[in-house]
Amino acid sequence: MRRQIQTTSSRALNLIKEFIHLESFGGILLLFTTIFALTAANTAVMSDIYHGFWQSSLGVVFGEFRASLTMHEWVNDVLMAVFFLSIGLEIKKEMLIGNLASVKKAAFPIIAAFGGMIIPICIYFIFNAGGEYIHGFGIPMATDIAFALGVLMLLGKRVPLELKIFLVTLAVVDDLGAIAVIALFYSADIALPYLFAAAGTVFLLFCLNKFGVKNIIVYLVIGVFLWYFVHHSGIHATISGVLLAFTVPLRVENMERSPLIMAEHTLNPMSAYFIMPLFAFANAGVTIGGEFALNSVALGIMAGLIAGKPAGIFLFTFLSEKFGMAKKPDSLSWLHILGAGFLGGIGFTMSIFIATLTFEGALLEEVKLTIMISSLIATIIGALFFKFVLFKIKSA
Repeated sequence: MRRQIQTTSSRALNLIKEFIHLESFGGILLLFTTIFALTAANTAVMSDIYHGFWQSSLGVVFGEFRASLTMHEWVNDVLMAVFFLSIGLEIKKEMLIGNLASVKKAAFPIIAAFGGMIIPICIYFIFNAGGEYIHGFGIPMATDIAFALGVLMLLGKRVPLELKIFLVTLAVVDDLGAIAVIALFYSADIALPYLFAAAGTVFLLFCLNKFGVKNIIVYLVIGVFLWYFVHHSGIHATISGVLLAFTVPLRVENMERSPLIMAEHTLNPMSAYFIMPLFAFANAGVTIGGEFALNSVALGIMAGLIAGKPAGIFLFTFLSEKFGMAKKPDSLSWLHILGAGFLGGIGFTMSIFIATLTFEGALLEEVKLTIMISSLIATIIGALFFKFVLFKIKSA
């Protein structure tokens, strides 16, 4: 039994390592698609084509039944649901056999994630309390793990593996927090019949898990109906991906043939190399023109990501160790944690996604630009901190 647990832990660690390398390259891909989107949106020849394509519709007609979404909605509502399915599978795996399975191991990055969410939200509230844009508080709480890990990987082998695992675990909890915030605060009026239908579908999926159904195709087919019900219930459709993920069975006794692991191995490359770059291309095409206004929304987002993220991650973890609530890994220094905090300020795709649920029109374009500028600043600060502060101290 003990050998089986050790084997399971070793496999879980190997999966985390694979995830790290996969997501780091995904960050580079995100960068290129973002540059391409900005170029297309701000080039006279390509601008109309770019914006026109994302507003065009694609759907199906079957008799009197018509279902149609814009290309932008296909990316933000459908493909992002698949991305959240991938995230949900990662969260469930971590909770069962990974870094979140042990309270002692999980406490430190979990507390870091909470600090990295709470402090940016508080900072945003300071700038926007009592105003009409208070509902944008979820934007600075997000971390883009692909970009953050991409920066760490570019820094080379001097970055400890434990720091990368810490950042991955922190980001998983951060994603879980973002999912909860989207479900609770960024949903429209609730349509009870569709909500009950979605609840019944989730119950059916859990029953299939309970009775030992392992065919992942069955879960995915029923998941399509779950997406439809959630989409029409008023809750954002991406939540259906997370709900589906938590019903997919994990068979520890045979990890190689586990439905959850097999689905994760299939979806992770799709998310890293297709969905997130396509999302960036669809949403990062901000038309840059006129003066950039530092209003309360922009200041709240910039301060939340650039200052709030590192402050929250560092402060919460430092206090948690001082009060005996969690223990910092021995191989990491407090400068490592602070550096990870700076990289945590790279919100980018997740922040832009929440922004699309919050604002619209010219304000949304301004918020997207603010997020990109803030994420770029956080990237530069994090990279310079590791290169000229942490690495210089270690080599001295």
